[in-house]
Formats: sequence, structure tokens, C-alpha cells
Amino acid sequence: MAVEKGLSGPRLRQVYQLLLGAYGHQKWWPAESRFEVMVGAVLTQNTAWPNVERAIARLQAADWLRPEPIAAAASAALAELIRPAGYFKVKARRLQSFCRFLLEQGGEGALAARPTAELRAQLLRVHGVGPETADDMLLYAFERPVFVIDAYTRRIFARLGLITSDEGYEGLRADFEAALGPDAPLYNEYHALIVRHAKEACRKRPGCGGCRLQGLCPQGQAENALASDVG
Repeated sequence: MAVEKGLSGPRLRQVYQLLLGAYGHQKWWPAESRFEVMVGAVLTQNTAWPNVERAIARLQAADWLRPEPIAAAASAALAELIRPAGYFKVKARRLQSFCRFLLEQGGEGALAARPTAELRAQLLRVHGVGPETADDMLLYAFERPVFVIDAYTRRIFARLGLITSDEGYEGLRADFEAALGPDAPLYNEYHALIVRHAKEACRKRPGCGGCRLQGLCPQGQAENALASDVG
């Protein structure tokens, strides 16, 4: 099958439908509150999600899963609670900076009332909140149509031949959004499916056998041809 070049809407939706057929709805982000989503977005930097879940459970057990106690905590005490998330001293400082920002700005309701571009710019000024973290918050906590670009997205779509993988974050995000149109529920499900596929099949060392995207993927087709030749 010929591979279409570039992030066209039809091709992106074709990939989405194949992933949805393979894995079903993912019901992301796994959290009980908007604040928990935002905490998770900070803690998930450079670590696996199960580690974040353990750190959040420890915050809940201590009754610290609120901005006020996190903002007021001694950094060492907070770092110890979130130790399972890794880089816990750095993340404690980042989490406190975010919680202080949240309180200074008037809380979640005040942030939710702001236009997306303004809110994104404000989040990016918070210590430790980069584009991916900000976009996680915007999409999953505030339900804004902002497509999250992460390492999994780059890996999968580079292997599909639709990107080169070294595009700048903002340009690539804009390309996905332009191709798909503003649709927060679609972005939510799509990103969750990308993460699932990257973990189950399109890993750093890909498992191409049985991959639902193999018919669209030059690398998958090459792997299949190689396996056939060896066989």
C-alpha cells in the first residue's frame, strides 16, 4: 500500500480508526479530579505512569492532594511523599511552583474561564511546566482542543513516514491541529491510543507482527518482508 506523505486529515483519521479498532476507548486521563490531572502532568515527566499513581496515592493518603498543603509544605517532606515518581526533589519544587501559581491566579475556576491561548501562555511561565506538560493540562484538565506532542507521537508518525521526528514542538502541534480540526474529545482519545500503541506494539524496538498499522507503515512492511525472507 502506498504511504501518503504529510499530516493530512484523512490519513490521521485513518490511523485513529485503526488504533481505536485495535484497543477501544481508553477513558483517559485516569484521575478523579481536574487537580489530580494537573498534578499527574507534572509528576509524569520522565517516568512511567504506574510510578505517578503510587506518588499520587501517597499524596492522597496524607491528605495533601490539594494545592494548599502542597504549596505550603516543606520541600523535603513533599519530595519524600512523591519519591515513587522519580526525580522527586526536582518535581517537588516544580509541583510547589505550580500550586502556588494556581492559588495566586484564583484557583481552577479562574483558570478555566481564560481563553486557551492566554491560559497556555500563563502555564508556560510556571517553573517546570514545558509545552508537553502545559498541553496535557489544557487537554485533559480543561478540555481544550490542544494536541499533545510527546515522544510516542513522534516515534509512531515518523515510522509511518508522515513526519521526520525532528520537527519543532509548536510547528508539529499546529500541523496536527490543522489537519484534524479543533476537537478536544478526539484529541483526548487519539493521544491515549498513541500512548497505548507505543507501549504495546510500536516500542523502541518495534513488535510489528500483528500491528494494526502495518499496512500503512514502511518500517512495518520492511520488517514483515525481512521476516518472510528469513522464513
